[in-house]
Amino acid sequence: MIIVMNPNTPEAAIDRVVAEIERMGSHAHLSRGQFRTVIGAVGEEGQIDQNHLASLDGVEKVVPIMMPYKLASREFHEDDSVVEIGGGSVPKVKVGAQHAMCIAGPCAVENPQMLRKIAGIVRDGGATVLRGGAFKPRTSPYSFQGHGEEALKWMRDTGDELGMPICTEVMDTRQVELIERYTDAFQIGARNMQNFDLLREVGKTRKPVVLKRGLAATVKDWLLSAEYVLSQGNRGVILCERGIKTFEDSVRYTLDITSIPVAKQLSHLPMIVDPSHAAGKRDYVPAIAAAGIAAGAHGIIVEVHYCPGEAQCDGPQALLPETFKELMGQLRQIAAIFKKEFAEIAEPLTV
Repeated sequence: MIIVMNPNTPEAAIDRVVAEIERMGSHAHLSRGQFRTVIGAVGEEGQIDQNHLASLDGVEKVVPIMMPYKLASREFHEDDSVVEIGGGSVPKVKVGAQHAMCIAGPCAVENPQMLRKIAGIVRDGGATVLRGGAFKPRTSPYSFQGHGEEALKWMRDTGDELGMPICTEVMDTRQVELIERYTDAFQIGARNMQNFDLLREVGKTRKPVVLKRGLAATVKDWLLSAEYVLSQGNRGVILCERGIKTFEDSVRYTLDITSIPVAKQLSHLPMIVDPSHAAGKRDYVPAIAAAGIAAGAHGIIVEVHYCPGEAQCDGPQALLPETFKELMGQLRQIAAIFKKEFAEIAEPLTV
């Protein structure tokens, strides 16, 4: 349930409500708006005394949350949330509400020279966050699995040099502590969307989490997975639609455009699309990316490579540099129609 506080309620009264919620064995989550503070009380049904909470000083009303995903729902937080990636050694990048972003880079980090070259290309093309896989989930155990911590070091050095936050995939609870030391944002892949132990672990960190939709997950399933992260205190969840499995075999997966307005109606969390993994073929990536932004997404995560034929992972879906730059120009125009703006890095680089 949510407890709506009166405008200008003193902090002491808010603290009292939080203390009472926790005394009842539930968790309190604050959402501060421009005029009101809303407190979410999340716990087992029946253990919260609604009448007692309604009687406390400063409480305007107590309202049950009907959705099974409490903290991810618009009932808890009506306005669009804005998540920040970065800070410290790199600038912060915002996503959500009117802020759009592009995460781009190679599928897998193969060597530091390749990473630096692609990072410069995507930075000049309009990306503000660098992606790259250090640990790679592959269908075959004999395929390239990534360089692990060595690749994380290359990512961190490159991000710091170019002023770009970095985002990389975490596959296992045992990797969370290691990856947290290097990355600015975790990526949870589609196959791990319902790895609840992993979701809890990244939820205990305060690094943003890009949560990809599972191959056969409903929007409700997806938001419930987001709830696992949010319930641990991490508010930085970014939903990512990357395609679901259907009978269509002309592309790798079917990017579910309808999930974007549906999820945005149900949830306040920012949302991006992954046209690379949906398409599996670079020729289709620009059209899918444009459709995602037109449907209301707050950005894209896309793969780019200067020589896709040499890529050790997913070369056929990686955009060439010139195509990526042209696509970003188109996406800025589409985003502007919906009063969104892609952040840019001011200083160009020579690659």
